[in-house]
Amino acid sequence: MTEYSATTTGNTTENAWGPIVQVALEQRFPPEQRITQDPLAYPFLPAYLRLIVKVGGTSPLRELLLGLIDRQVPGVRGGVLCRKRAIDDRLLVALKQGMDDVVNLGAGMDTRACRMPPGYVIPIYEVDLPNTIMAKAATLRRVLGGLPVHLHLVTADLERQDIGPALQVAGYTPGRKVFFIMEGVSQYVTEAAVRQALEVTRSAGPGSRLAFTYIRRGFLEGRELYDLEVLYRQTRMRKSIWRFGLNPEDVAGFLDDYGWREVEHLGSAEYQTRYVRPTGRNMPVMAIEQFVYAERV
Repeated sequence: MTEYSATTTGNTTENAWGPIVQVALEQRFPPEQRITQDPLAYPFLPAYLRLIVKVGGTSPLRELLLGLIDRQVPGVRGGVLCRKRAIDDRLLVALKQGMDDVVNLGAGMDTRACRMPPGYVIPIYEVDLPNTIMAKAATLRRVLGGLPVHLHLVTADLERQDIGPALQVAGYTPGRKVFFIMEGVSQYVTEAAVRQALEVTRSAGPGSRLAFTYIRRGFLEGRELYDLEVLYRQTRMRKSIWRFGLNPEDVAGFLDDYGWREVEHLGSAEYQTRYVRPTGRNMPVMAIEQFVYAERV
């Protein structure tokens, strides 16, 4: 489901491909029916996953495959696609308003750095674990022939180290106007690690932005499963790989501790209205994950 999970699963590369597979499958729909537009998702995949997407993305197999996914973990696919669309939309607006850098914490195999709009190419720092960073670099060499000059891959463990020094070694300068992304990451690490990551964002200048996703605490505690019993068993009972969550009413205060003012707070209802229904498709969107957009105060 997410780009960042090696700390708890030990297999960062395999877990990092999950969202990109979903995005690649989405590109098999006509453009007007897509939640996300990402021409790089498919070529980024390794050969065996490209084969799965190529075969499984052909109608009617596509409907069979996606229907199977939605029955097993209803709304997870829709949630991944909608959160990516939400971040893409807000990044585009923020770039037009003037950003100096992008910092993607737990970036995984995300393609965002390689599809920046013309005229808005700025330094991008992608932070992840060593295996993921190595796989990302190899993928970029295979697909693009090398790393884009504006992209800085930063090896760091959000759970075990202060990522600030690693970012600064890579060229990150405190005080600039930064668009931070923490997508599909917070649930995989401890509260202390989330707070440590947010501590690093204090160094950003006024007008900076933060795109942050989190899992509802009620799901992690087993109180509200939202028809996602299979996912709960996978993430909380078998290996307990999801470790941190928040109550929606606590998020504004949580981020305020680090100088962030909540601007938007989106969930399944908003995703359906903004992204799913305009495509004319009927697709569930999970209620357990929320998206928060915040501004530096």
